Order: sequence, then C-alpha cells, then structure tokens
Amino acid sequence: MNRRSFVSGSTALAAAPFLMTSRSPGAKYGEFGDARKRVALIGSGWYGKIDLLRLVQVAPVDVVGLCDVDSRMLAGAADLVATRQLSGKKPPTFKHYQELLDQQKPDIVLIDTPDHWHALPAMAAIEAGADLYLQKPVSVDIAEGKAILDAARKKGSVVQVGTQRRSTPHLMDAKEQVVDAGLLGKVGHAEVCCYYHMRSRKTLKEALAPVPDHLDWNLWTGPAPMRDYNTVAHPRGWRAFKEYGNGIVGDMCIHMLDAVRWMLGLGEVNRVSSSGGIYVDTKSIANIPDTQTATFAFDDLEVVWNHRSWGDPPDPEYPWAFFLYGEKGTLKADVHKWEFIPRKGGKKLSGKVVFELEEYPEDKTEEGLETHVAPAVRGHMRDLLSRIEDRGRPVADIEEGYRSTSACLLANMSQELGRSLEWDAKATRIKGDDEANRRLARPYRKGYRHPSKG
Repeated sequence: MNRRSFVSGSTALAAAPFLMTSRSPGAKYGEFGDARKRVALIGSGWYGKIDLLRLVQVAPVDVVGLCDVDSRMLAGAADLVATRQLSGKKPPTFKHYQELLDQQKPDIVLIDTPDHWHALPAMAAIEAGADLYLQKPVSVDIAEGKAILDAARKKGSVVQVGTQRRSTPHLMDAKEQVVDAGLLGKVGHAEVCCYYHMRSRKTLKEALAPVPDHLDWNLWTGPAPMRDYNTVAHPRGWRAFKEYGNGIVGDMCIHMLDAVRWMLGLGEVNRVSSSGGIYVDTKSIANIPDTQTATFAFDDLEVVWNHRSWGDPPDPEYPWAFFLYGEKGTLKADVHKWEFIPRKGGKKLSGKVVFELEEYPEDKTEEGLETHVAPAVRGHMRDLLSRIEDRGRPVADIEEGYRSTSACLLANMSQELGRSLEWDAKATRIKGDDEANRRLARPYRKGYRHPSKG
C-alpha cells in the first residue's frame, strides 16, 4: 500500500456517512470482518491513548477494558474512550492485566506500558488467545523478546509492533519512488540519529517526592529493581532510567534503524559496537547516556547511530532521521518529510507528511497527539486488522520487531561492556562472550518469573 492508495481509502470512507458516527470517522463494518473486535488496552498513558484512539478511528471496535496502575490516569482514559467509541460506553477499568484478560477475554490487546512491563502481559495475552499490538521495543532484554516471538508462533498469534515507520505514508512513497526504483544504486552506508534534548535534566533533589495516592508504585515497578519513586520516572519519563527501559537507543534508534532495515530488506544484525556515556549532563537523576554512537554491521552494510541530548544537530532539518547513501544519490528522511538528492545532477524528489485532518477532525484537538504520526498509526492499525482477518504476518511482525529490538539492546550492552559483540541470531547467543550472554536475560525482582524460564 502506498500513500496514494492509503489516502484514497480514507477519502472513500469519508464519502459514506451512513457507515460512520461522529465518534469514529472512517470506521465501517465488513472491511475487517463483520464482527466487532473486543479490544483492551494495557497502559493507558500518553501513547496508549494515541494508539487506541487511532484503532477506534479505523474500525468499529468495542473497547472492553483498560488497565493501568495509576488510577487517575486510568479514569481519564476511560472518560475519553467513552466519547470516542461507537457505543459511547465507558470501558471497565482494571489495575492488573491478568484480571482484565480473565474477565473480558479481548480479541485484541494493545500493550503500551513502560518497556520493563512489556513481556509479562504480552505472554499472558498470547496465552489468552488474543492478537497483539505491542509497543516498541518489544522487550527490555533479548531473552524476553525471544520468548514473546516463540509464544506468538506457537499460538499462531498476530503481533504488530509499534515501529510505525513501516506504515508512514510519505516514507512508503520514498521507498517506492527512490529505493525500490533503484535511484540510489548500491547503498554502501546508512546513518540514523536523534539530537532531541529528551533526557531529563532534573536532579535527584528536584525529582524525589512521596508516592502519589493514585499510583501503585510497587506494581508499577513490577519485575524491575525497586528504587524510590521520583517524578521523572512517572509519568512518561521512565526511559531516563536503565531499570525500566532502553534509553534513547531503545526509544528513538529502534524506529530509524527499523526503517532502514525495512527500506533495504536487512535481516539480522551480525555485529554491534557502541561507545558513549554521560559526558555533559552529569547532575541529572537520569542514568542513561546523554551521548552515544553505535555501529550495526549487517551482511554488506553498516548502519551508524548517533545521539546527543545536548547541543545542536549536524543537520538542523533532520534532528531525528535516517540517511541512505548510495552510489547514485542520497535519501534523507524523517517523520515529517523526505528528499532524494541525485549525485550527478538529475531530478530531485521529495515528499512530506499528509496530516489527514479533514478526514479525522478530532486529530486537531486531541490532547498530546502527534498529528504528523497519526496517519502512520492508523495505517499500522489497518494492517494489523487485515492480518488478523487473513492470519498473515503484519508489516511490523513480531519477528521484525524482535530483530530491531535485539540490535538496540546489543548496542546498549556493548556500550556498558566497552567492547564489540558478535551476534549469532540462530543460536540466540553472543559469540565467545560469557559475560555478555549472562545479560541476555536480566534478573527479575522477587515475586516475578522471567518468561524465558518457562
């Protein structure tokens, strides 16, 4: 599907008002099966709502449950969903995902928790017979990701990972018009980067606070190491800590690395080397690197990542982006636009995001929505629903998500260990490095069992 067919499909729906309601523009019966899918969301914060409401926009689903350990966040999400889903009903709410799964038996589960809470609910949802929309990275360690992949294949579950660059309409156009058309020639190098100042600058003194009454901090921590509550970790800032996430590499590199893999048809990474650390912002409570470089070696191509959460980007037009360097030209691309620059004259090509605000007017007022990303999430949800109907592999299938996640986790591991890591994907091992292999499955806190242990 390219951008033109995507927009054409949206326009066709907009021309059929008898199939829509004000709560769900674009949603209609029959496109993804005649029965309404029962949908549940685990993790009802910022991006959980973005993902769920994009699904509500493209299909007449019934939201049958929301789950979160923050009761205030949960109640707000329930009120919002009631205004947007077809039934107008407020969905039941749950603090623990297993209660939701047992009582509501959803067909589709969206998992939008912090990284350290991806694996256990994903495994439980698969076991319960649900199909998944699983946010990236798929896991906080490589063994978790492999366990999810194996469980999905054994159960026959359809799992779409939230690497939605693969469903970004203008990037689909770039792939078709430039990469697939051979305009780059042989691609000999690729770069991915993020220079957003997104690492928290709060100090320990500024961040420490009593646990709010509406938050179950013990359950929020779950299998991760217990540390004192702080206002950076929740809400939204948890990626600042290695205990809960995979830092800027796990948050931002995975998107652009996955986009390069998709664009060029790259498989498993073979070798990863990374360096970096906390070089500038030393006073922050955050314990993830503020500066990091990683090199991902594939069969015949190296992809180089750089992030700095300080200073200016080398190319101000592309602060979070990927660059493909071919013998015939260069492709620059990000979530807003792309441009192809031929090496020896010739015609330049370019494209940009199509916001779809007329087709989906609620995008204009939805709090916290990244309007430029909304079309990609809708496309990702449509692809998920189509694959649920035909039981095929979605564009960001769990195996692709696992591969991109593993590469990013290896980069962080390489940076921490101070050496390159050679990855044997078939054996799920790092060659000749016992210390690194011990890090493939990190210890869980007492009372929680790592999914790789059965």
